[in-house]
Amino acid sequence: MLKLIASENFASSAVLEATGSIFANKYAEGYPGARYYAGNEIVDELETLAIERLKALFGSEHANVQPYSGSPANQAVYRALLSARDKVMGLPLPEGGHLTHGWPVNFSGTDYQRIPYGLHEKTKQIDYDRLRETARRERPKLIWVGGTAYPRVFDYAATAEIASEVNSYLVADIAHISGLIVAGVHPNPVHHCDVVTSTSHKSIRGPRGGFILSKNEDRYQALYHPTSKYNLARRIDRAVFPQLQGGPHVHTIAALAVALQEAATPSFRTYGHQIVRNAKALAEALLDRGYDLVTGGTDNHMLILDLRDRPLSGKAYAERLAKAGIITNFNMVPGDPRDPAVTSGIRLGSPAVTSMGMREREMVQIAAFIDLVCRQPDDEEVHASVRRDVADFCTAFDVPGISDR
Repeated sequence: MLKLIASENFASSAVLEATGSIFANKYAEGYPGARYYAGNEIVDELETLAIERLKALFGSEHANVQPYSGSPANQAVYRALLSARDKVMGLPLPEGGHLTHGWPVNFSGTDYQRIPYGLHEKTKQIDYDRLRETARRERPKLIWVGGTAYPRVFDYAATAEIASEVNSYLVADIAHISGLIVAGVHPNPVHHCDVVTSTSHKSIRGPRGGFILSKNEDRYQALYHPTSKYNLARRIDRAVFPQLQGGPHVHTIAALAVALQEAATPSFRTYGHQIVRNAKALAEALLDRGYDLVTGGTDNHMLILDLRDRPLSGKAYAERLAKAGIITNFNMVPGDPRDPAVTSGIRLGSPAVTSMGMREREMVQIAAFIDLVCRQPDDEEVHASVRRDVADFCTAFDVPGISDR
């Protein structure tokens, strides 16, 4: 099958081995040098190694590798920086944002005041002038920059300028693009933002976990935390443990340390550049076949097919593609007229197929497979035929973590 889900990838055998290692048997509540269980000397070395590798890769002053995933990492940021009902600005889910950036059904939209910022009407990209106007009017305490279905580069310098002007924390969510940042094909937000959060299992090709990067000092401590004896880094750590989590998943931290070593290599940099080239090639091939894409293309690893003018929903097309061996996820598009449970779009991503060794030529063939299914969505014989062709197509490529065992 073709794995085209933008949030999935293939971890290496070394990462999988660490994930299933003996570290799964160890409890290690606390942090290096301050555990609540004995026998953690090696765990301390391991977690410190992961922290130092992460700081070196991103140029960060501080790192926490204990969050169980991206959403818990974001929750820790709220607990560290905000009080209940504080104002939070984020990109809404239909425009490409994430649940934890203030969507109403999530804790971030019920426990805090949600101040959405939007996209430019024509380009469907973030309207930074409108963002500034909203921030000046609402004076949020925190601004999120990042998303889960936004196919363009984020302007961290512009958002940092806005956040500074209104005395707001700026937090980047790089869950999708962390690997692209390491590879040098997307700007690094660390020097512009107070805090950066991420998962570890998407474009950076690690285990299913999360991490938080931050500055040590809090430039807004006198304004927001005048009585706190803890700096920003310490407040982040305390929010992760003991406020939100118990014992860290040591086997995941071990696997993250392995993935970070892999991400520091020249071959990973080459891989990151190929991810973007493949996404662009897939976008161009679909545009050539008459499909509409949100923002008209992509700068990163994903593209969003806008199918609102076609007869079926995004969910229906995703189901047909899955029958044909092409795994995607249905996704909302800006101004989506359909319910979030069905949507009018499909999100496609290139990280996993790039990990298999596919290049631009293969993206053109993948676009042809997608087109065959979407043009004849109710023809099960076509689905079966494409599925056979996809299986044959994939045999020429290795699957990391499986083929190399």
